[in-house]
Amino acid sequence: MNMSLKPLSMIYNEKSGFHASKNDQIYEQLMTLWTEQGFEIQVFDIASEASIEVLMQKVVSRHQQYTDHGVIVAAGGDGTLNAVASQLLNQEIPMGILPLGTFNYVARVLNIPLDLLEAAKIVGTGEARASHVARINDHIYLNNASLGLYPLFIKKRELYNQKFGRFPLHAYTSGLDVLIRDRKELKLELEVDGTKYPVKTPLLFFGNNQLQLEEMKLKIAKCAELGEVAGVILAKSDKATLFKTLFQLIRGNLEKAADVYSFSGEQVAVYSKKSSLTIAIDGELMEIKTPLHFSVAKNALKIMVPYDSASV
Repeated sequence: MNMSLKPLSMIYNEKSGFHASKNDQIYEQLMTLWTEQGFEIQVFDIASEASIEVLMQKVVSRHQQYTDHGVIVAAGGDGTLNAVASQLLNQEIPMGILPLGTFNYVARVLNIPLDLLEAAKIVGTGEARASHVARINDHIYLNNASLGLYPLFIKKRELYNQKFGRFPLHAYTSGLDVLIRDRKELKLELEVDGTKYPVKTPLLFFGNNQLQLEEMKLKIAKCAELGEVAGVILAKSDKATLFKTLFQLIRGNLEKAADVYSFSGEQVAVYSKKSSLTIAIDGELMEIKTPLHFSVAKNALKIMVPYDSASV
């Protein structure tokens, strides 16, 4: 171990990483770039250990042996970023990002370049900025968490991706498919800062990324930026309303859709008669026990960003 160097650990998902994307040449360029920046590099497949907790304990322990704790780089889409970030909350070691996802909202909101080599440069030349991280029970979400139709969209989208390739259009075509075939209504109780509301809804959406919320033309984008729990609820589940809502979502005018209501608060809880609910968290499906408790850990995650990036 050369203690004059800084440790860099790159964590990637083999299913969506460099080899799956045929980016081997770029991979070699990344290794050269980071070596020139004074990093001692190790690469880890996220599936190389039994769990992300075990893997990250190993990685963090490696970094703590150095005087300069270096950077832990997450290379992948939202799911990979979420997994790595969940283990770096309130740590001194910052997270670097190599955006390999479909929409890359986390990278974009932080002004991290979508070009992989340019993003890699930020790891060594940028600065660590603190970002808000939203929580749902024992899980976190960097972008969004949702119940109802959205998890069905995710399932359908993955089928489209496996069959036709990974394209942004599939996020919308899968949504249309779900609206035609599967429309389900959830009976819940929503509690916002101590006030409870009985709700029936086909879709309950929570956003933590102000860029994504701004692109959806939602006023609660500012609430997310300030570190509040920000959510959207759809009040009707008839087919006509759902199609109109999807149309406004595609146009980026969700706030203008009829029967769409937004809310925000410091603490939000969701109660259900069901013992657990299927939640889509940053594009990954999870079964989580109820009640669901939402909050935001403010400035809890350090991320390497360009020096001229606005603080988030």
